[in-house]
Amino acid sequence: MTRNRLDQETSPYLLQHKGNPVHWQPWDDEALALARRENKPILLSVGYAACHWCHVMAHESFEDPETAALMNAHFVNIKVDREERPDLDGIYQTALALLGQQGGWPLTMFLTPEGEPFWGGTYFPPVAHYGRPAFRDVLKGIAEVYRSEPDKVTQNVTALRDALTKLAQPAPGPGISLEVTTQIADRLVREVDTAHGGLGGAPKFPQVPIFELFWRAWKRTGDARYRDAVTVTLTHMAQGGIYDHLGGGFARYAVDATWLVPHFEKMLYDNAELVDLLTLVWQETRDPLYEVRVRETIGWVLREMRAPPGQDSRQAFASSLDADSEGEEGKFYVWTEAEVDRVLGDDAPLFKATYGVRPGGNWEGKTILNRLGRPALGDAAFEAKMEACRARLFAARETRVRPGWDDKILADWNGLMIAALANAAIAFREPAWLTAAREAFAFIRDRMSIRGQDRLLHSWRNGQAKHAATLDDYAHLCRAALALHEATGAGTYLAQARRWVETLDRHYWDGANGGYFFTADDAGDLIVRTKNAADSAIPSGNGTMVGVLARLHHLTGETAYRDRADALVAAFAGEIGRNVFPLATLLNNNELLQNALQVVIVGRRGEDDTEALLQALAGCSLPNRVLTVLPPGESLPPNHPAAGKPQIDGRATAYVCRGPTCSLPIAEPGGLGQALALG
Repeated sequence: MTRNRLDQETSPYLLQHKGNPVHWQPWDDEALALARRENKPILLSVGYAACHWCHVMAHESFEDPETAALMNAHFVNIKVDREERPDLDGIYQTALALLGQQGGWPLTMFLTPEGEPFWGGTYFPPVAHYGRPAFRDVLKGIAEVYRSEPDKVTQNVTALRDALTKLAQPAPGPGISLEVTTQIADRLVREVDTAHGGLGGAPKFPQVPIFELFWRAWKRTGDARYRDAVTVTLTHMAQGGIYDHLGGGFARYAVDATWLVPHFEKMLYDNAELVDLLTLVWQETRDPLYEVRVRETIGWVLREMRAPPGQDSRQAFASSLDADSEGEEGKFYVWTEAEVDRVLGDDAPLFKATYGVRPGGNWEGKTILNRLGRPALGDAAFEAKMEACRARLFAARETRVRPGWDDKILADWNGLMIAALANAAIAFREPAWLTAAREAFAFIRDRMSIRGQDRLLHSWRNGQAKHAATLDDYAHLCRAALALHEATGAGTYLAQARRWVETLDRHYWDGANGGYFFTADDAGDLIVRTKNAADSAIPSGNGTMVGVLARLHHLTGETAYRDRADALVAAFAGEIGRNVFPLATLLNNNELLQNALQVVIVGRRGEDDTEALLQALAGCSLPNRVLTVLPPGESLPPNHPAAGKPQIDGRATAYVCRGPTCSLPIAEPGGLGQALALG
């Protein structure tokens, strides 16, 4: 007799299902052994805590006793949090795509007792609807096919196994030139909605790596199409309903073409990526809207997303806020006109005109606050008045029932936010942001590692670190470590990045064909080790590692890092002939590899002349910058182009190097700014 075992888990998503009449099992040896022992197919259900349609299917089917009885009779039912186990989610999402179906969550897959997929889908309604069959009919049909037509199951299993294995062998190539990268940018920029920003029509996702690709193309070529694609997109997102104008932070995506109607969940990774891009673009444009959005978004992160709760220091960052509250999507965030009138009184008319509040609302009878109708910022007095109105509405909103908070700490997502905070802290002169980034890094390094080893764990909650780290965990934390090293000068961050790269090389590198596998060589519960360079909801681990290795090469002078980076690009270079859309992170970091701008400041951090040069550097948008601050008397690697170059007249002195050539010595901040502007 089995039972629902999710009460022993720490994932908020799994705990949401601990009271279901379904005999849910976590993905573990016990559940897989049960399936083999009873020769039952596995029903695998994958979702996450902030997923709206996951909640819908749970209420309609998993809480229903009759549906649960069917599931328990015919299947071993396994529930997985896709954020805890991105390795499992990636394998079975790919399998679903190979079956010709669009992926997403909730993912519903049917597996043999050995974990091999043979059929699946996503959301299934309780009765036939939306062109989808009723879930109970699906259960009965799959159970019957598994019992009476094993040949069909075997045929599907074999076909999917072969296809998954083939996909783990990406197409190599000789490398990717900057000319080819520009051609790809030219191809992709044609997909941009020039009126509203974003790619194509509804739904619209931020697609940050692609817009970073455009920004890099603008910096490299001077073609204004690329600049405009980025600024139009960021402005419309920043003023759209996808942005939380009261509390800060961006929702996951917009369901419409104008960025008005969000899917209301807020994810840590989206906000990290957007803070990074907004900072990079602000460094050139100085658009005050972008600065405000960076400050407000980081304000939200530090106010609402620090975890574990109840601690004053050594906190990292939680995963997400749910889309739903009180069982309704978006209820926490939307307003009626009467509610706005009641809170703001005489100030309501001006606020309503600015934020699109009208009697009938703009979404299901309510209003999603936005400034799409008046995107330009007003003068200081006007914006101060709007800020005061927003503060009053925010205080009123705080009395509402809040959306669910998924407070598990994920290593890869934290890496993204740590790097974003470090970069923004320097650009906007906010040391508190850098402190928060350092504390989060220390939390993960100290509490999410296997004791005595440089082996990370992926997830932490309620005092428990769980699940072997993936490539993405190491890649994004290495990038974060190097961002902290450049921001602080502390050698411990550089040393930690080097040790984690050693772990990746030992346990994840494909010695036969190049590239890093997503999982380690000692991961034992997977049907295949995947390997790709495609961006998903977060930037690709392999693409990110190209940048990590490039930076390590320039910072240490060790050619082994450059050789590994070249081999990594070559392992996936042939993929650009198949589908370039998901390869933006690989392309961006390949540009860094080929076209790094090395800036060396010979001086001591904390001294006025050094800090003045650092501030001049921080004010420039330089996506390929690699910074070294060298105290007088210390030396660069002998193969560094600035090796042996001294201070001038005892003052902090900068050298700007591209390839083997460096600028003349620069001691004035204005002169450094001019040299950087010349590229």
